[in-house]
Amino acid sequence: MAAQNEHTFAPPTAAVVVVSPQSPFYSGDEVTLRCDIAEYTDWDQYFWYRNESHVPKINDIITIRLPEEAGQYQCSGWRKDHPQTSYISSPTDIKHHASPKATVVMSPKPPLYSEERVTLRCNIDNNTDWGRYNWYKNNSPVRRESSKTITITLPQAVGSYQCSAERRDRPQASFMSSPTDITLHDPPTATVVVVSPLSPFYSGERVTLRCNITECTDWDQYYWFRDSSPVPKISKIITITLPQEAGQYWCYGQRKDRPKTSSTSPSTKIANHAPPTAAVVVVSPQSPFYSGDEVTLRCDIAEYTDWSQYYWYRNTSLVSSQKSATITITLPQEAGQYECSGQRKDRPQASSLSEHRHIWYKDISKAVVTLMSNWSDVFSGETLHLQCNIQEEHQHKHWQYSWYKNGDNLVGVSSGPDYTVMHANESHSGIYCCRGTRRGDSETSEAVRVTLLEKPTPVLRGPPQTWLTEGDSVTLSCEVGGSTTAWRFHWYKTALYRPELPQVTQSGRYYVELVSDSIRGAGGSYTLSPAALRHTGVYVCRAERGEPAYHTEFSNPQPLWVTGLSPPSSLVVYPNTNQHFTFESLSLNCEGSGNSTGRTLRGFSRRIDHTKCPSCWTEVSVYWCQSDSGEQSNPVNITVYGGDVILESPAHPVTDGDPLTLHCRYRNQSSNISADFYKDGTLLQTSTTGEMTIPAVSKSHEGLYKCSNPERGESPESWITVKAPDSGSSLLVTVGTFVRLVIMFVLIIMLLLLYRFKKLKVVNNRDVQNMGQIRRTVRLQELIMGLRQNICLCKEVMEKNMRKWLLYIQEQKHEFLKQMQELDMSKCLCTL
Repeated sequence: MAAQNEHTFAPPTAAVVVVSPQSPFYSGDEVTLRCDIAEYTDWDQYFWYRNESHVPKINDIITIRLPEEAGQYQCSGWRKDHPQTSYISSPTDIKHHASPKATVVMSPKPPLYSEERVTLRCNIDNNTDWGRYNWYKNNSPVRRESSKTITITLPQAVGSYQCSAERRDRPQASFMSSPTDITLHDPPTATVVVVSPLSPFYSGERVTLRCNITECTDWDQYYWFRDSSPVPKISKIITITLPQEAGQYWCYGQRKDRPKTSSTSPSTKIANHAPPTAAVVVVSPQSPFYSGDEVTLRCDIAEYTDWSQYYWYRNTSLVSSQKSATITITLPQEAGQYECSGQRKDRPQASSLSEHRHIWYKDISKAVVTLMSNWSDVFSGETLHLQCNIQEEHQHKHWQYSWYKNGDNLVGVSSGPDYTVMHANESHSGIYCCRGTRRGDSETSEAVRVTLLEKPTPVLRGPPQTWLTEGDSVTLSCEVGGSTTAWRFHWYKTALYRPELPQVTQSGRYYVELVSDSIRGAGGSYTLSPAALRHTGVYVCRAERGEPAYHTEFSNPQPLWVTGLSPPSSLVVYPNTNQHFTFESLSLNCEGSGNSTGRTLRGFSRRIDHTKCPSCWTEVSVYWCQSDSGEQSNPVNITVYGGDVILESPAHPVTDGDPLTLHCRYRNQSSNISADFYKDGTLLQTSTTGEMTIPAVSKSHEGLYKCSNPERGESPESWITVKAPDSGSSLLVTVGTFVRLVIMFVLIIMLLLLYRFKKLKVVNNRDVQNMGQIRRTVRLQELIMGLRQNICLCKEVMEKNMRKWLLYIQEQKHEFLKQMQELDMSKCLCTL
């Protein structure tokens, strides 16, 4: 019974209560929740659930953060006493609301046009107490703009705009607005339209133009321009008159509403079109026309075929107005200048007046142009002589001759058949023809081409080797344009200045005189046989032809250097070498024997530039001495070099059998370094001392020599001449005799001293007490020993240097004899 009276009670019920903040909740909010259980207060532990999943929190109050912990929250409690647990609460939905979204509103509405001002407003539906607005253009903040409304100007501010807002209360920030694109819209397009007539337009016509604008119809004013200048008309349609108002036209329009201005139209060219061109065409017969011919002419107009009337003119006077395009005329009565034009009903109503057509008759006469010179080429400065020959069955007098050049360019009219130009030049080159005129014309002659060539320069050719030996034979040749035909030749040689002598500027400046044995018209050759010292010099030639004589330029120079066996005078070179560095000292002196007086140093130079080394220029000169009577020395080749290497070789020819030493010298360096020596381009030897010696030269050693070093470069080439022995061999006997006399003289002195010594020795044996005599004896013994040594030394030195003396004496024998007379023989023992 007691069990039946017992009651069963439900556990206490839990509830989730939001403490703060008030809903709605926004992203970033922290929400505080409390688990309330109405019965009892001694709940020891609380259990929290989100979306039916346990949350590890046991307090009655918890705090969550949105949006990460949004969801449906439930809770329950536990205590030690009975009842120990409460019911789990009903779900409480804690969710976050999106922040208010901003919207950009623009005014005016699109389309937007250039130069307009656009107002942008940032609208947010919820709340009105937004304190700051943030504006962005193309995702970049717009500085100095924090108000709700901003104003921009087109086209500079074109772009994509967004905004957002901030406030103190919840929600503190709005969402960013969607992008609003501010784009520039092209204004309405204007176009110039030709209303009437259709193009092409002709002179005298009135052309109507209309300014068409595609959008809108309420355009208040139209503005017109012609060739960049305003036209004082403001209507949509204008009318212009040709040809006065032809030009480039364009327009634009204005209105009160947006858009206020249209674009400027593209230009439209209104041009005055030339009328169709008429031309007079000869139908038959073919020209030339002769007396009695009937000539049919047609007026051809290329455009259109409906020409109703044709007008014909002869010598500017109207002769016919007809529907047919052809007329027939009779010669010679109706010969003259003919023109025509056409007329039709539609546009264009008239053609242009044709070019005049010369309809004339002529007799059958043929003209021929002849070049009257005996040669086909004409040079600048010569006389141009042409003749016009008119070929006809019956010769008539009183022709008038007209000369034409290069077509219809009239260059001369004369009563005679000759056309002459004295001293013609290049401007007279051209194609010449002639025509004879009396009561009728002759035929125009066949053209003759006349080309005026530059004044020719002959080519002088000589032997490949310009260094000759006295007695050789040499022939020079002279040609003009590769030929000697019809030319007469003159030969010249360099000479000392005289006022009457011509000056030559080929390869320098020098004066020349006619060679005394030069033969005029000798077929272009000049022979020297046998060659002599007096033939040394530089030769040129010149040609002439015609009467009066026409002279060419002087030819290229041809040097000839003749070496004699016993020249009456000599050129002394110091230092005795034919190559020298620039800026070094060089002495050239003329010396001679016999009755020669007034010796003059003469020379010929030419400069050679080197492309690979601009500073390494070479000046090659040939010098010789010449007396007033014409006697000459042997020529000497002197080379002045701007480079770093020269070859030192004798300036004068080397005698057959003598030694020859070549030395390779380097600029600014006294010590010797290795050098390669070449003859005629072939390597002879390589020397570590920079010297090469030929013990005894022969004729086979003649040639071009040079030396080189891989680091310093190479020298210019020098020609080595080998001559036969001459009177110098007798001088060898003289010098040998002189040396033997010196040795004999010294031996006699030595014998005398030995005799005196023996005599003193006997005296010494008799009386040795005189100490002064003993000292003199010692001094005599020392003197004798010294004499013996000097004698031996003198003999050795004289034998060793004999060859060098002979070479030096051979080159400067006159100076040597003079010095021998002044020689103090007492110095031989101590200096030789």
